[in-house]
Amino acid sequence: MNTPHLGTNFPAGYHPQYPPAAFQGPPGHTGYPDLQAAYPGMLASYPGPQANYSVPPPSYSGAGPVGSPVQHQPVYNQPGGQAGVPWMPAPPPPSDCPPGLEYLSQIDQILIHQQVELLEVLIGFETNNKYEIKNILGQRIYFAVEDTDCCTRNCCGANRPFTMRILDLMGREVITLQRPLRCTSCCCPCCLQEIEIYAPPGVPVGYVTQNWHPCLPKLTIQNEKREDVLKIIGPCLVCGCCADVDFEIKSLDEENVIGKISKQWTGFVREAFTDTDNFGIQFPLDLDVKMKAVMLGACFLIDFMFFESTGNQEQRAGVW
Repeated sequence: MNTPHLGTNFPAGYHPQYPPAAFQGPPGHTGYPDLQAAYPGMLASYPGPQANYSVPPPSYSGAGPVGSPVQHQPVYNQPGGQAGVPWMPAPPPPSDCPPGLEYLSQIDQILIHQQVELLEVLIGFETNNKYEIKNILGQRIYFAVEDTDCCTRNCCGANRPFTMRILDLMGREVITLQRPLRCTSCCCPCCLQEIEIYAPPGVPVGYVTQNWHPCLPKLTIQNEKREDVLKIIGPCLVCGCCADVDFEIKSLDEENVIGKISKQWTGFVREAFTDTDNFGIQFPLDLDVKMKAVMLGACFLIDFMFFESTGNQEQRAGVW
C-alpha cells in the first residue's frame, strides 16, 4: 500500500486530528498555544529586523525558483552618491582587461554627474569634487572622488593639481587620475596641461596632453607608451549658453569623428551659482577599454580647464 502523504490522500473513514495547511483559523486567531508554549525561548529571543537592514526596492523579485543560478543584485548606497541609485551588474571580464574596467567593455556612452556641494554654494569654499559615473540606463558604474588638500584647492582654484580616485561598487579604487601642476598662459606653450590615467592604480594605461593652438582647444590621447592614438578638438568659444558644448573625438588625421565629450547645459541657476557640471561621453563600443578609461581622464581634464570656475567667463573660456 502506498503510504499517504500528510494532509492528502487519507483512507476512507479517516479523520485527521489537525487542521490542513490552508486553514487560517477563526477571526482573531493568533496561533496555536501548544506550539508557542513548546518553543518559548526561540520566539522570545528573536530580536526582529536589524536596524541597519536595507529594505529591497519594490522591483526586487526575490531569490527566484529553486535551482536557479545566483544573481548579483545591484548594491545600493555604496560607496557614495544618491540613495537608491542602482549599480550596473558586473559583466564577465574580457581577456587582457585590467581589473575593474570590465564595466566599460559593454557600453558606448558614459554620463558623469557632479554632485552639488552646499559649502561651495553658501560661502564659496572650494571642496573636493565628487562625481557619479553612470551608463545610459542611469545605473551607476563608478564613483569618483577628488583627493586634494584644502590649501591647494582654495589657493590654485581650477588650475590646481589633483588626484582623482575612481571607485567601483565595492569601494575599490580601479582607476586613478593624476593632473600635475602646469602653466595656463598662452605665452608659454612648452608646459601645457596634462593628465595621467592609471588602471589599476600604479599601472599607466594612457595620457591626455594639451596641444598649443591660438584659437581651438586641442588635446591628444596617448596610450601607455605615449604613442598618439586620437585627437580631441573643441569649439573656438567654449562658454556655451543654453546649449551643450561638444568636444569631438577624432582620428589622428582629424578627418573622422568617432565620438565626443559633451558638457551638458544644466540650467541657468546651476550654471551661474555653482561649478557643478554634467558631461556625456560617446565612443565606439569596440574601443579598447583602456582608451575608454583615458576618455574619462580627458573629460575630467576638460572640466577643470574650462568649467570648474564659477561666474568668470574668461576663465571658463580658457587660455590657449
